[in-house]
Amino acid sequence: MSTVNTPGPTAPARTSPPVHRRLVLAICCLSVGVTGIDLSIVNVALPSIGQDLHASVSGLQWTVDAYALVMACLLLLSGSMADRFGRRRIFQLGLALFSLGSLLSAVAPGVGWLIAFRALQAVGGSMLNPVAMSIIVGVYTDRAARARAIGVWGSVIGVTIAAGPVLGGLLVDGIDWRSVFWVNVPIGAVAIWLTRRFVPESKAVRPRAFDPYGQALIVVLFASVVAATIEGPRRGWADPWIAGLFALAVLALAGLLVVEPRRPEPLIDLRFFRSPPFSGANTISVAMSAGLGGFLFLNTLYLQDIRHFSPLRAGLMIIPMAVGQAVAAQLSGRLLASGGPRFPLALGGALLAVGGFLLVPLTAHTASVYLLAAYAVFGLGAGMVGPPVTNTAVSGLPPDQVGVAGALAASARQFGSAIGVAVTGSIVAGTGAGFIDASRTAWAVLGGCGLVVLTLGTVSTSGWARAAAARNGRRLAGESGTAGEG
Repeated sequence: MSTVNTPGPTAPARTSPPVHRRLVLAICCLSVGVTGIDLSIVNVALPSIGQDLHASVSGLQWTVDAYALVMACLLLLSGSMADRFGRRRIFQLGLALFSLGSLLSAVAPGVGWLIAFRALQAVGGSMLNPVAMSIIVGVYTDRAARARAIGVWGSVIGVTIAAGPVLGGLLVDGIDWRSVFWVNVPIGAVAIWLTRRFVPESKAVRPRAFDPYGQALIVVLFASVVAATIEGPRRGWADPWIAGLFALAVLALAGLLVVEPRRPEPLIDLRFFRSPPFSGANTISVAMSAGLGGFLFLNTLYLQDIRHFSPLRAGLMIIPMAVGQAVAAQLSGRLLASGGPRFPLALGGALLAVGGFLLVPLTAHTASVYLLAAYAVFGLGAGMVGPPVTNTAVSGLPPDQVGVAGALAASARQFGSAIGVAVTGSIVAGTGAGFIDASRTAWAVLGGCGLVVLTLGTVSTSGWARAAAARNGRRLAGESGTAGEG
């Protein structure tokens, strides 16, 4: 999930309730845990949603991507809103919108309505992860205690994402697909009450100014790329509408390059990208998340539509991937602390590539033992890459820029997930061959994502990259009047 806006100086509200740090941490974990489950639980329900609502593959892609895309577009905005209007207030608003979106998704009469309600869910979800991190950092002022709290928060997110497929299988098998959304409503209501009762209010002393131009351009860029990728196979890549979307994406990117450097407080500070570790880490985030998002989407269709596994059995099959991810994340953190990010990034990329390529020869009768082994390797790769990515992204940046850099990395992960679903879904939907034959190319794309991680993980942590990052950090520190970190 997301890391993001680490707050600067804060101004506590006079009416803040007494602070119980562990309870505040538990409330934040509960709230973002719901969004973590939602990232993976819906994948298990996709075949049932498709049958009940008569949805095409592109409709199922949009069901997943509407959530990831809106999250990617709004993470930075939500963090700045919380700094300006109050973190507890925005956190509660996020919980309310997420719960409302879940309720409406549970009663959606058609796939178009479901996609719209998933987007509403994501608007609320974008207000939870960045704001929860800001709340935790604001409450835990001691460095060691803060590190432990963030570790707990991060592990809860990982566990909930891993638990999503199993819980989804139980709900879909035991009730129906709508129950995967119903379950969020009572949890959201309890979290809203707990937040109002126990979470202290705080704001930034000097919040960042709103950048409407940058926000609009980011929405246009992300949405047009994802829409063109999903709809291309159905409409045809030469269709004027698809060509227009790609042209719009190019114009939005050009607009960002021209407009943002001229803004006094831009949504995206392009100077960050002068740092090779930051640029490399964001590209790694996109590639890793694209591989993971594509894997969950493809694997659900393969296990339930081709192998005819029940939703519960399909969810249980994912356990080796989830366990591998959890184990590797712990090991990666230790490797990062002892030797830096280079080795875990390279090893993680290699494991992602091997796991993806192991799935290329899948048939309708591939042995379950083979599947479980390939899933475990893929999960080990994903878990190994996660911890060092944020560390690499903020390498060499001044302390007051770390929160924004983390938010950009979080947006990159959400965008990558949306692209992974869009690309792999388009491959299996856009060929005349059956799913098995078409999926070979899609699995190979996931292996290619691992090779991208391996390559960039090696390059972005080299001595040259670290020196360039240090120079850029000193330049940024000088321009902002702060002391940089080498």
